[in-house]
Amino acid sequence: MAYFTESPNMSAANYDLHIAVSGDGLNWTPLNQNAPVATATAGAQGLRDPYILRKQDGTFEVLATDLKGTDWSYNSQYIHVWDSTDLRTFTNYRRLKVNSLATHSWAPEAYWDAGRNQYGVIYSSVVGGHNVIMVSYTTDFKTATEGQVFFDNGTDVIDGNLVSQGGVNYFYYRGTGGLFGAKSSTLNPGSFTTYTSVINPGRGVEAPQLVPALSGNGYTLWGDTYSPNGRFFAWSTSALSTGSWSLLNDRTYTQPLNSKHLGITPLTATEMSNLLTKWGSPSWNRVKSYNYPGRYIRHYSNVGRIDEYPFDQWQDQQWKLVPGLADSTGVSFQSVNYPTMYLRHSNYAIQLATSDGSTAFKADATFYKTAGLADSSWTSFRSYNYPDRYLRHSNYVLRIDPVSTTTEKQDATFRVGY
Repeated sequence: MAYFTESPNMSAANYDLHIAVSGDGLNWTPLNQNAPVATATAGAQGLRDPYILRKQDGTFEVLATDLKGTDWSYNSQYIHVWDSTDLRTFTNYRRLKVNSLATHSWAPEAYWDAGRNQYGVIYSSVVGGHNVIMVSYTTDFKTATEGQVFFDNGTDVIDGNLVSQGGVNYFYYRGTGGLFGAKSSTLNPGSFTTYTSVINPGRGVEAPQLVPALSGNGYTLWGDTYSPNGRFFAWSTSALSTGSWSLLNDRTYTQPLNSKHLGITPLTATEMSNLLTKWGSPSWNRVKSYNYPGRYIRHYSNVGRIDEYPFDQWQDQQWKLVPGLADSTGVSFQSVNYPTMYLRHSNYAIQLATSDGSTAFKADATFYKTAGLADSSWTSFRSYNYPDRYLRHSNYVLRIDPVSTTTEKQDATFRVGY
């Protein structure tokens, strides 16, 4: 996954290239500690909407919007481009001119057009007073043909994403009210006809990404919302031809921290392993609630709680699960942004407190990881010094309690991820 970062109050804004990997296409591991792996230095000197294309020779091309921040009036006839053989190095940075219009070139993506023996680069520009999807053709991503209209339904359409399945070409885009799918038997500009109804999660959504399932004909559709900013949703279908999508439960997937406008490209297991070797997994974790999977464990005014993602201060949800202070076979929750402070219980309530080195503090701050009480593939945390009690949430606030009912077991079950 390629992305840039923002958070609701923009404290996490970084307009450079970030990447993450996933073994199942749903739960993501940010690489390089969620820091950039490549930086745009020309044009606006920042990027949005990055996309990774695997070319016909197996190497990669990285494309991105030439725009830093949120100045939507900024016009650029160029897009950012990098070459990469393995996504561990990014070389030959340049900008590619795709049109000569006084407009922008937003959300570039690319596909192979075998009939033309060229790559099509699609992007959003204003033509006739509204946004349309344009296409320019290239063989080398160094020069491209002058852009022409690829898709125009008379309303604002942005963020095109194109895949082929079963001899049919499917084109998804952001239109009025949400995401839509169109299809065509050819890749010719102007040949696509919308075949789905609007797809949305009940709020504004953009940046559709179609990702093939690891087996079978199924697909996942991703979308990025902007109210609140930077919240991904995902849908599934058994086949693109149906045009029917089912919204996935948040329990199913985890996006990279602060990620915006994703672009997803399948990798081999070897390529994923090589990326992890090069960039490393984060040294911190995020911990997701089982029965409120849109919420993550955080500290707020030194109180342990679960809050709905995304939020600021976003650093409050980052934890190092270090060897238990009282027993190294257990774990303690060390705050990343306040590294002298740990989650501990006091009168059964969970608070963030500075370690005083005492035996009592160490015991209160130590938990044993067990199989999740509500789902054994998840995790529960049993108190070290009150072994009949587990870490749980109640009214979104963390505490340790005895657990017996179905609801209590769900309250005490978490996913440790990134």
